[in-house]
Amino acid sequence: MVAYAATPGDVEMALEERTVVLVEKKSSTERIWKLSVAFLILALCIGGTLLFAWYWSGRPEITMQSGKNEAQTKTDTSEKTDHHDSLRRIGSKAKAAIHLEGSYDEDGESNQLEWRNGQGQAFAQGGFKLENNKIVIPQSGLFFVYSQASFRVSCSDGDEERMGGVGPTPLSHRIWRYSDSIGSKVSLMSAVRSACQSTTQEDEYSSGQGWYNAVYLGAVFQLNKGDRLWTETNQLSELETDEGKTFFGVFAL
Repeated sequence: MVAYAATPGDVEMALEERTVVLVEKKSSTERIWKLSVAFLILALCIGGTLLFAWYWSGRPEITMQSGKNEAQTKTDTSEKTDHHDSLRRIGSKAKAAIHLEGSYDEDGESNQLEWRNGQGQAFAQGGFKLENNKIVIPQSGLFFVYSQASFRVSCSDGDEERMGGVGPTPLSHRIWRYSDSIGSKVSLMSAVRSACQSTTQEDEYSSGQGWYNAVYLGAVFQLNKGDRLWTETNQLSELETDEGKTFFGVFAL
């Protein structure tokens, strides 16, 4: 049997070889790590480029949508906000509602303000009816009743006005109700305004161009099925019956 003994030279050689192997392993790991980082940076660059391209390709659509929203906002802002349009929009969403436009013919046989359905912005739904110039309530419950009469009064510009002697012209508008449970007509609402008042502020309006005013009525009432509502207005010849100026309506709450 042969015995082998390790010499100092062999030990040193083994250490050197082992050191070389360790260095080679460290170098290989570092190279792999560097390649991984490079691939990661490359992937991030490609992803960033694709994201940038997607963003700018979709931006015209976003801009167009934004411009559309701005235009819609301007349109909504420019809509009329008077009683007529506001109440018509609210009434159109109600289950039962009616909105009527007023008209008056000085040469006609009827000496009253006539209410029209189916013309202009007038409508009726949910069982409401217009019969004999009166609104018929379709069911019992709470209702918002409203009406407006617009006037243009021609004031005198003679000596009496310059002397401050022109008396005010009364403008009145009233809503009546008839209910079988009551057995007679009752006044739901009424209002009176004075036109042609001799004040300094009114001078520029009363000097031949006319004096403008609107009498508006509106409130909530408990009404019964079959109740009838109608209006009574004076100064009919001074009424403004252009669309949206004189109207009458009811909607359920």
